[in-house]
Amino acid sequence: MMAIREFWQRLFGSEYWVARFAFQRGLALVYLVAFLVAFNQFRPLLGKRGLLPVPQFLGLVNFRRAPSIFHFFYSDNFFCGVSFAGILLSIIGLTSLSERGPLWMSIALWSLLYVLYLSIMNVGQVFYGFGWESMLLEAGFLAILLGPNRMAVPAPIIFLLRWMLFRVEFGAGLIKLRGDPCWRNLTCLQYHHETQPLPNLFSSYFHRLPNSFHKLEVVGNFAAQLVVPWGLFFPQPVAGIAGALIILTQMWLFISGNYSWLNLLTMLLAVPSFTNAQLGAILPMPISSSLFAPDAYELVIALFTGIVTVLSYWPVHNMLSHRQKMNTSFNPYHLVNTYGAFGSVTKTRYEIVIEGTEEEAVREQTKWREYEFKAKPGNPKRPPRQIAPYHLRLDWLMWFAAMSPVYVYSEHPWFIMLIQKLLQNDHATLKLLGANPFPRGPKVIRARLYHYRFATAKERRETGQSWVRSPAGEYLPPVSMSGGGRIQVPPRKVRYG
Repeated sequence: MMAIREFWQRLFGSEYWVARFAFQRGLALVYLVAFLVAFNQFRPLLGKRGLLPVPQFLGLVNFRRAPSIFHFFYSDNFFCGVSFAGILLSIIGLTSLSERGPLWMSIALWSLLYVLYLSIMNVGQVFYGFGWESMLLEAGFLAILLGPNRMAVPAPIIFLLRWMLFRVEFGAGLIKLRGDPCWRNLTCLQYHHETQPLPNLFSSYFHRLPNSFHKLEVVGNFAAQLVVPWGLFFPQPVAGIAGALIILTQMWLFISGNYSWLNLLTMLLAVPSFTNAQLGAILPMPISSSLFAPDAYELVIALFTGIVTVLSYWPVHNMLSHRQKMNTSFNPYHLVNTYGAFGSVTKTRYEIVIEGTEEEAVREQTKWREYEFKAKPGNPKRPPRQIAPYHLRLDWLMWFAAMSPVYVYSEHPWFIMLIQKLLQNDHATLKLLGANPFPRGPKVIRARLYHYRFATAKERRETGQSWVRSPAGEYLPPVSMSGGGRIQVPPRKVRYG
């Protein structure tokens, strides 16, 4: 018994002090971005008069299924207060003020951040249905027990962070290996840079790389996600080398597209694979020689490690399954999740272009003007933008909606509400868009589907366009407001093919 206790106590030390410090600051930065996104976008997306109102959702879902403080009380102003509190707490964490005090202060800060963001995500519906949301919550929960600066670093939590990183990378590699055949024949990246949700300024250059290089990209992706993560469980320096390789591949992904805070958070998860000596060249910091760990704290760490071990059954079972799920939480608290992305890759890019007119009667000669979004492709002359690690939720949902050849309410109920808000010239909704072509509001709106591709270097020189587009059909027929203040979509047969 004494031998077990001595072994356990040796798991608390200073070897990963710098890694803990850097990880906590980076995680606070991600939280800050996430709460800023919520503060700026929640009201028009999910507020009382939003596209998918939270009060209606709360009437259908109980606390057990979606734990959230908004079950006890909700108003748009209260939500703004919650998100603003998250912003303030994130800034405190970013400055490390919470880690300069006692253990309870550190636990309180990271616990509040977790509870507040969990409350937002669990009522966010489809607008919060992205894998990096669960990643942030799981990483945020692990941060609760990392401890402040003056305490010894708990190696079990360092190991659990590496275990989370392993699931992120290995799960993504498996979903690709089992998914779209283009991953196995090494051709997926001939399409992906162009068809990804929100290309950035450099995506077109990546797209134009030779096909032979794209094949090397896929091979490198499989190596980084299926082979390298195993090194995280090896002794140093192997673990540090594995972490460095993961960071390099995530930096490649970051500069080639906009994936919200997915790449940044994945890089942060790799930081606990480095020792003080390995990080010393980048972050030379003095480390106290009098670090300690209370007995009660050690006991909590032991219990939590056991709980995570048990909860790990579900993601492991999922990864071993031939019907592997992608980005799934097995509990409403989003702990010990399974991850993965882009198991299938779209080969052709389609975009929904929303158009309006001030004319009350639609004729062949009707002049239509387009709504512009903040980042999704629209005007062919507008180059892609760098948005990440910020997240434009409506722009992303528009990418998913374009996968349907025509509008289908059961798949995208928020879309018809978006059209209604635009017909009403709703100020809050218009703030989600890049530009409003109708200061007094349109009379009729329609949505067209277009095929987009990157302009070649020659086409860019001659036309100044970043994109070349061609009509691909009608997505939503012209609609206008009825006497009751709502719109009616003309019935039609939905055809896929």
